[in-house]
Amino acid sequence: MSYKGKLIAAALIAIVALISYYSKTDINPITGEKQRVSLTQEQEVVLGLQSAPQMINEFGGEVQDQQIRDMVSRVGQKIVNGTEASRSKYKFNFHVLADPNTVNAFALPGGQVFITMGLLKLLKNEDQLAGVLGHEIGHVIGRHSAEQMAKQELTQGLLNATDIATYDPNSPNMKSAIARYIGDMINMKYGREDEIESDRFGVRYMYETGYRPEAQIEVMKILKQAAGGQRQPEFLSTHPDPENRIVEIEKYINELKKK
Repeated sequence: MSYKGKLIAAALIAIVALISYYSKTDINPITGEKQRVSLTQEQEVVLGLQSAPQMINEFGGEVQDQQIRDMVSRVGQKIVNGTEASRSKYKFNFHVLADPNTVNAFALPGGQVFITMGLLKLLKNEDQLAGVLGHEIGHVIGRHSAEQMAKQELTQGLLNATDIATYDPNSPNMKSAIARYIGDMINMKYGREDEIESDRFGVRYMYETGYRPEAQIEVMKILKQAAGGQRQPEFLSTHPDPENRIVEIEKYINELKKK
């Protein structure tokens, strides 16, 4: 293919990717935010339910202690029932994963929320647990997974276009690798923004359901201590540095108290 032909083909692929991305516009029924998402809310629920068993297996199954499971579910449902999350189409379920070493919590699209025993055992009170679960509920309400999927599809389309436009038979891998690295950095930035937004969701949900929002700051300190001070640079991580998150959380708590 001639150089001009490669450019034309690349331009067409890029245009199709951009049109596809901007055609996926939807209004979040809870937040009112205009978003570009790859899934309907119903599809999010189905995807979450279908993916949950695999996620549970990867973390050693769910804990067998019914008392622990009931406690986490109770706190999670209290947050859902006492906030705007109750008006969503999502069916929230809360899972405690048996993995004692991994310090993590995450949410699948549609309302499947998980916390590992590795993190749960570090929490000192119910308020801190509410901070973790409120944050993950925020990811679901914010439709962050569906947004990420749309962004990844756009990035992949643009990278395909770049591959065609910059293909060099004498160095077929270098330019492609650089383009993909840039694409990864773009999507990581979006990930950090999602984390900050979910922190704000979590703090507000704690405030609305009677939990102490300052406990969210305590959670950040726990996460920092668990990392042992070993973090890669923030721009290479989907999660902002805990210290930066603490600053934002403190600002938002003060905003809420002034209302």
